[in-house]
Amino acid sequence: MNVGRNPKSAEVVALSRESAGWQYVSFSVWDLKAGQTIGDTTGAEEVGLVVLSGTVAIDSPAGSWQSVGRRGSVFDGNPYVVYLPPSTDFVVTAVTDTQVARAAALVADGEVVTSDAYLITPDDILVEQRGEGNARRSIRHLLEADRPANHLFLVECVTPSGNWSSYPPHKHDMDDYPRETYLEETYYHRIQPDQGFGFQRIYTRDDGRDDGIVIKDGSLVAVAAGYHPVVVAPGYELYYLNVMAGPIREWRFTDDPDHAWVKANWDAYGTEVKRKVVP
Repeated sequence: MNVGRNPKSAEVVALSRESAGWQYVSFSVWDLKAGQTIGDTTGAEEVGLVVLSGTVAIDSPAGSWQSVGRRGSVFDGNPYVVYLPPSTDFVVTAVTDTQVARAAALVADGEVVTSDAYLITPDDILVEQRGEGNARRSIRHLLEADRPANHLFLVECVTPSGNWSSYPPHKHDMDDYPRETYLEETYYHRIQPDQGFGFQRIYTRDDGRDDGIVIKDGSLVAVAAGYHPVVVAPGYELYYLNVMAGPIREWRFTDDPDHAWVKANWDAYGTEVKRKVVP
């Protein structure tokens, strides 16, 4: 397949494994005008194409999908996602003005590829209401351990005005199975209205790291290690797309023991009680 235009020409956000200094996750966002076509290849990665807004057509030897995407923005319900395995050339054509996230995880040479390409529709996605009070948020389960992939996890979260998310603070930076799994993670943040802001704290208990990051509409935060809670300013709604990957495809995390008590009386935190929402 002729993969056409270099996708870097459409990138508005980009993080490679090399620039992050880690092994698995890469991430980029493409901003495409109606009629624009770009080509790419998954190479040594498995890729989840998340249609953030607008509509696209995706063509590859592994499958073709037309009219993929229907959201006006990331705040308008569940997305479409196309999963592509390693060594797959593909072409994305914008049917309307659109933004597409290319979320990827490295699959090691010689590793058995666990899945063919497939489409996840909005109707396939379960939504969980997690937390209580001003830590309440909505989790959209896009691509997790219940769907086939080698290493990749994809999750969307929408956090209401003034609320906390990824809370209580938790971490997953140690290969200590079954207590904790090492998972690299990115947060791609969008804020509505777009002049809003929030904060993400990344800190450790052992080496003294404690960073406060101002997040704005379009911010990308890479979390290699440490606890990483998020809060959005009052009057604004926060969306983020999480990409996670590591050697074991299980989400095993450790809460900060100073703050884990907060969730003791929450009804549904960390459970499998989910409701299906059709946007």
